[in-house]
Amino acid sequence: MNIKKAAEMFDLTPDTLRYYERVGVIPLVHRNESGYREYTTNDLNWIYLAKHLRNAGLSVESLIEFASLAQLRETQNVEEAQKQILADQLEEIEQKISEMEEVRDLLAYKVATYDDHIAKFKAGEMTPDKVEKLWERKK
Repeated sequence: MNIKKAAEMFDLTPDTLRYYERVGVIPLVHRNESGYREYTTNDLNWIYLAKHLRNAGLSVESLIEFASLAQLRETQNVEEAQKQILADQLEEIEQKISEMEEVRDLLAYKVATYDDHIAKFKAGEMTPDKVEKLWERKK
């Protein structure tokens, strides 16, 4: 598969794919006799992984480290180091999901109670110094 089709497949630009390869986010892609990149299924898997890990917040540096380790298969503990990078990212994502769930619950609460809250302000039952403590609300 050529670079244009690979880029379209993952909604990236050819420049992004060239950059990922140049800096080591993905391993070097085989080139044909004419010098054009020919993406294999393995290359596409690397692109897919890189795109999704980047979208999840993994740094380019961590992706480079992960991809570099894949090139060092003969070195011991490579698999463990790669697995640790993924485990660390999973832990970070789990934390972000937890935080996002808290924010979602808060927003759902605010939307559900908004009209009542405004009505209490208008009726004088609630003032800026006499309001609920959001952090103490029932979850």
